Amino acid sequence: MPLFSAHVQVSLRSSVLDPAGEATRAAAARLGVDGIKTLRIGKSIHVELEAPDRATAQAQIELLSDRLLANPVIEDWSLELAETHGGQQA
Repeated sequence: MPLFSAHVQVSLRSSVLDPAGEATRAAAARLGVDGIKTLRIGKSIHVELEAPDRATAQAQIELLSDRLLANPVIEDWSLELAETHGGQQA
């Protein structure tokens, strides 16, 4: 069965305040890193799964992303999906 590698990027919607991002931006300024106008914190999730075909793999990862990996009320997500062969992306 083919092996697929998925990368899901989850981020807060732009309308949602990001206290962790603001705290990190303030800490960067204290370190002397100036000029950061916006800093937002997100999640990066890597999943490898076996599926009979790309469409099935994508549907399964989309279901995970919508129901488990992201909170649809306050977060958006994006997906990169690739079929892998022997540990290498196709």
